[in-house]
Amino acid sequence: MASIGEVHSGDDLAAMLDAALAAFDDRPGDVLVVTQKIVSKAEGRFVDLAAVTPGPEALRIADITRKDARLVETVLAESTAVVRAAPHVLITRHRKGYVMANAGIDRSNLGSGSADRVLLLPEDADESADRLRGELATRFARQPAIVISDSFGRPWRHGVVCVAIGVSGLPSLVDKRGEHDRDGRLLEVTQIAMGDMIATAAGLATGEGAEGIPAALVRGLPPPGRSSPASALVRPIEEDLFR
Repeated sequence: MASIGEVHSGDDLAAMLDAALAAFDDRPGDVLVVTQKIVSKAEGRFVDLAAVTPGPEALRIADITRKDARLVETVLAESTAVVRAAPHVLITRHRKGYVMANAGIDRSNLGSGSADRVLLLPEDADESADRLRGELATRFARQPAIVISDSFGRPWRHGVVCVAIGVSGLPSLVDKRGEHDRDGRLLEVTQIAMGDMIATAAGLATGEGAEGIPAALVRGLPPPGRSSPASALVRPIEEDLFR
């Protein structure tokens, strides 16, 4: 894909992506993976920390984590629970159910003049994916499935991988339970995190640092089948075995 340049609040992201895709025809099974950062930027999900007043709980957790209390206050506002607070570590359950560092709030690659700004996740990434897919279809006659990706750390593993936080036009979770393996054994627990697999594959192209590649077109997949949102990937809290 061609470069789309810096994305700002209020930008027409569908038009920018369509222009970057100009050299590509539209094929069945295409998946356009878009990083969360440019979706959040276009949606204006910025918070100016200078305008944030930390409360007592934020001050307490900031003392434990050694983080900016204003950032901690913003993290708490986006979260339903604190999972772990330790020096330089704050893991929370985001209001959409993701368990992640700092509720997904980020300070990197926000453009010039952003020293005191942070960027939140989209208000609802599945809705953002639906909207982007609809705009590409109706305005530009493009019909790729959409995955909005973000990078998560993983328990007991170093490093981050990309996961799907928004999906439209493909099954985010493929349920194999009730099918059989090659030996005829009944599959009882197998579910495939299709959205996450596609997001991580695209992450090899988009990168995690200064690459400046905010979207990737994934081709060669079978037709996507029945769509299901990324929210299907979030394990219900009652199934959390590690609380």
